Amino acid sequence: MTGLNINNLHVNVNDKFILKGVDLSVKQGEVHALMGPNGSGKSTLAYSIMGHPNYEVTEGEILFNGTDLLELSPDERSRLGIFLAFQYPVAIPGVTLANFLRTALNSRRRANNSEDKGIPIPEFRKILKEKMDLLEVDHSFAGRYLNDGFSGGEKKRAEILQMATLEPQIAVLDETDSGLDIDALRTVAEGVNALRGPDLGVLLITHYQRILDYIQPDHVHILYNGLIVESGGPELALQLEEQGYDWIREKFQEVAA
Repeated sequence: MTGLNINNLHVNVNDKFILKGVDLSVKQGEVHALMGPNGSGKSTLAYSIMGHPNYEVTEGEILFNGTDLLELSPDERSRLGIFLAFQYPVAIPGVTLANFLRTALNSRRRANNSEDKGIPIPEFRKILKEKMDLLEVDHSFAGRYLNDGFSGGEKKRAEILQMATLEPQIAVLDETDSGLDIDALRTVAEGVNALRGPDLGVLLITHYQRILDYIQPDHVHILYNGLIVESGGPELALQLEEQGYDWIREKFQEVAA
């Protein structure tokens, strides 16, 4: 069983059940958009996939290439090949983006081989330059402190650069479009599209159709009150854009009970 497979997932946060039986599968090479109104559980799903300790899985399973993620710590999940881009990336003053990325790469290497002395600096610089050129990121970006003083668009571009450098198999993008103006949105979307391919599966969490104008999803899912209640193709996102979520609320009133 390859890819990310979520089966009957129930999650409790602060003694409140947020997810109530989510089923979802994301394979490498696919882009899935997960949409839903505020409070439906989208970010809860993202944090549960990565193993945030405040999110208690009470039932169900999260499998990655057949491995039970619930038995693994967040860093172990990352080393397996899962990446989470945060809705609100944290600033780390004093740590340059380049040093952060090199440390992350070395952590992965040493997890596979405790004798590994780390990626040589010339090799790392070559990799980073290639990724920055691919994403059309100015090379000076690497010397800035991670997210410190970054604009909203710069923070999201830094997240995409991290994704490009770490080369995950599955990337979860938690409202990457949040707070971006149209130019920053287009830039971030172009970065995701540049990385898109048979080796990368993407779960793109968003409220709005607008980012899907730039990143064409293969599948669209609607999460409502802790359950995925509708799935379809890109046309489903267009329906939400035209009609909003009222038709979902009316159709699935029993889910809200």
